[in-house]
Amino acid sequence: MQLIFSRNRNKGSFFFPRRLQRMVPLRVNAVVLVFLTVVCLILLPFCFGIRSFPTVDGYEFGSPDGLLRFTEAPEYRNGAECAVAFGGANVVGRRMAVSSCDPSLVHVAMTLDKEYLRGSVAAVHSVLKHASCPNNVFFHFIAAEFDQVSPRVLAQLVRSTFPSLRFKVYIFREDTVINLISSSIREALENPLNYARNYLGDILDPCVDRVIYLDSDVVVVDDIHKLWNITLTGSRVIGAPEYCHANFTKYFTDGFWSDPLLSRVFGSRKPCYFNTGVMVMDLVRWREGNFRKRIENWMEVQRKKRIYDLGSLPPFLLVFGGNVEAIDHRWNQHGLGGDNVRGSCRSLHPGPVSLLHWSGKGKPWVRLDEGKPCPLDSLWEPYDLYKPLYHHDQKMGKDAELLGSTLLPSSSSSRLNGGGRSSFLL
Repeated sequence: MQLIFSRNRNKGSFFFPRRLQRMVPLRVNAVVLVFLTVVCLILLPFCFGIRSFPTVDGYEFGSPDGLLRFTEAPEYRNGAECAVAFGGANVVGRRMAVSSCDPSLVHVAMTLDKEYLRGSVAAVHSVLKHASCPNNVFFHFIAAEFDQVSPRVLAQLVRSTFPSLRFKVYIFREDTVINLISSSIREALENPLNYARNYLGDILDPCVDRVIYLDSDVVVVDDIHKLWNITLTGSRVIGAPEYCHANFTKYFTDGFWSDPLLSRVFGSRKPCYFNTGVMVMDLVRWREGNFRKRIENWMEVQRKKRIYDLGSLPPFLLVFGGNVEAIDHRWNQHGLGGDNVRGSCRSLHPGPVSLLHWSGKGKPWVRLDEGKPCPLDSLWEPYDLYKPLYHHDQKMGKDAELLGSTLLPSSSSSRLNGGGRSSFLL
């Protein structure tokens, strides 16, 4: 029989309904109450779901990794010369909630999931630290519907780490693309979230007509506004650093190049390799040209006849190769994660650096935790806000000191104050 408790409003205690009181002697009633109280105390941790959510310092994901904790980032504020991004805004606690339609905003899109969360947090931190107008940067996070950590929990974690951040989280339905994905050279490249960039024109608010897409394994060491202000000339839809010295033919199979119907796609173009982890995208032209469908068409060809081996990159090369706005190489010093098999250490390309990208198998947070970092991983570490549980109390002062003295200077004009689209804001 199910026992139903009611509250006695006069005495503030619990009792059985009157009809049950008549059936059960008072002594038995008291014994049952004591027994149920003990059981509830024992089972209390299991009564409120699988996950618990600690407060400011972090969140417990119920994973074998234990607690994933992040230090609250410093608060970076606009300089006096920055446009005021308050259009359609209202104050919510410590932050100003701004509509994503505000024309003064710089829009940055990234994916957000448990596996790369530490990298995403470091990337956001780096953007804010070096931005001349950090309050005018709006982040669009794309989270998988069925990630190990729910999109709402990820959003709460971002909010606790960056209390003043302007952002929105969009839920990406993996079944949108799952049937189009083919096997890749590395299993991680088959994650449906890698293909979310194909759908930014559909996922983001229609008023967002331009966006910078960044992978989660980057750090920006220059003012993001410089990248935002790059002009996409003519009818070009995307801009990215191009690498014309790379062997473009290796990104497709022999079967592709031997098929005259397929390979003629490049007949009137001179394609160069570009990395899709850093792109400036004109979403107006993207939507008008239905480029999502063009990419999907090539993915469907790949399912029928294998024409490439490298995940989500080749369809972009097929659609845009030879028609990309060439951006300075400084905005994507990629390959720092080694190749897709060994993840070996790499050195920087010659020239100035505005963005470091650990594309490849090796990720700096993994190598640092294993005690086997590559030399350039030290450039990523100052932006890392991850805080292991055992460091939480003992290293509070040391971590703040580390974050205050980065290897590269921050922008002088920002002010540091220590102290079917589905989406939601926190």
